[in-house]
Amino acid sequence: MAKKKKNTNSQRSPNSKPRNLRAIYAQLRREFTAADLQKFTEIDEGIPIEQVIAEMEEIHRKYSRKRA
Repeated sequence: MAKKKKNTNSQRSPNSKPRNLRAIYAQLRREFTAADLQKFTEIDEGIPIEQVIAEMEEIHRKYSRKRA
């Protein structure tokens, strides 16, 4: 049986200490600000649904004509 090779493609650098998830999440909670929250709560106007439906109906008509 062949020897197993040592995995040299480690994601961590040898100097970094392993951290548990609780510590990672605690740090992220401390760094999360009101400005970060604001990014997720802003209302985006987007595209009017009437325009989207009109474009979809036009595409549907084009493909229906080609098949018939």
